Amino acid sequence: MSDRFASPVLQPVKLGGLQLKNRIVMAPMTRSRADDAGVQPDYVADYYAQRASTGLIVTEATNISAQARGYTRTPGIWTEAQIAAWKRVTEAVHRQDGKIFLQLWHTGRMSHPDMHDGSLPVAPSAIKPHGQIRVHEGMKDFVTPRALETDEIPLIVEDYRRAAENAKVAGFDGVEVHSANNYLLEQFVRDSTNLRTDRYGGSLENRLRFPLEVVKAVIDVWGADRVGIRISPVTTTPGETPLDSNTMATFGAYVAALSDLGLLYIHEIEGVTQLSREEVNGVNFAELRQRFSGAYIANNQYTLDLAEQTLAAGDADLFSIGRPFIANPDLIYRLASGAPLAEAPKAYWYGGDATGYSDWPAMG
Repeated sequence: MSDRFASPVLQPVKLGGLQLKNRIVMAPMTRSRADDAGVQPDYVADYYAQRASTGLIVTEATNISAQARGYTRTPGIWTEAQIAAWKRVTEAVHRQDGKIFLQLWHTGRMSHPDMHDGSLPVAPSAIKPHGQIRVHEGMKDFVTPRALETDEIPLIVEDYRRAAENAKVAGFDGVEVHSANNYLLEQFVRDSTNLRTDRYGGSLENRLRFPLEVVKAVIDVWGADRVGIRISPVTTTPGETPLDSNTMATFGAYVAALSDLGLLYIHEIEGVTQLSREEVNGVNFAELRQRFSGAYIANNQYTLDLAEQTLAAGDADLFSIGRPFIANPDLIYRLASGAPLAEAPKAYWYGGDATGYSDWPAMG
C-alpha cells in the first residue's frame, strides 16, 4: 500500500471559521431512507458518523417544506419530528469531531402530483420537464407544473428562512443552498425554464432575484460565513440541452452576486454528474471560480490525484466526492493508504433499510 497520508489534500485546513480535518467534502447524496413523513430512521446517524473523518459532510438534499418534495422517502426539515431526527445525526457526527452542513432543497417542477395529494408541482413557468420521475408507485411521466403567482414567491423565501432556523435548532454547523440540477432555484435562473414577465423573470437581474432573496434569507439566520451554495452550470437534467441561451453570462453574473454577499463557498458540479467533466456551452469553470471571493469546492469524478493536481494549480480549495463514500465509510484512510475501494451495487443507492447503507465495514 502506498503512503499518501502526507498529501496536501488530506491535511487539516480552515474553511472560514471552521477547522476541517482535510480538504475532502462528502457530497450530498440522496439515499431515500426517510419515512413518508420525511423523518430519518435512527441508523442514519450511524451512516453519517461513520463518515465523519472527512473534512466536511454535506447532507443529502432536504426538503424545506411539504411543497418542496419531489421524490419519495426524502427527508425534511419543517416538522418537529424531522428536526429531532436530524439532531440525532448532528450529535453523532460531532461525537466523532466531524463537521456537517444541511443541504436545503425545493424541487420545483421536478416533482409529481402524487407527492402533493393530487395538486400540481410549482415552478417559475408552466413548462413540463422531459422524462419521468420515481414516485410511490414507480416511474411516472412528469406533468406540466403550475406557475407560481408573484405573491407566492416571498412565501417560499420564508420557507427557506424557517428551514435554515430549524437546521440551527438541529445542531448543524451550517447550511448549503441547493441551486443545482434544475431544481427550483435553477429553474428561476435559466431562461429556458423561466418565461415570467413579472419582477422574477425576463432580464437576467430579474431571473436571479428569487435565488438571491433565498440566499439572503438564509444568511440572515446563519451569517454568510456558515452558508454555501451548490451550482451546476452545464447540467443536462432533466434531459434538455442547452438550458440557457448564454450559460456563461448567466452563471458569471450569479457567481459574482453570490460573491458580493460574502458566502462561505460555492460548490460547483464541473460537468455532468456521473457522465463527463466537459466544459460545454462556453462555460469556463476556472473563470467562474475567479469571480468568487470565498472558497471553491470542486465536484465531479475527483480522485486524490486529480484533487492534488487541481490544488497545486490553485484551481480549487476543497474537493467533494460522492459515490465512493457509499461503500467506504473510511474513505479518507483508504485514499491515504492507497487501499482498494469497495463498490456499492446500485440496488443499495436509493431506498431500502440499513443494509447497504450503514453496515459497510471499515478496513481492519
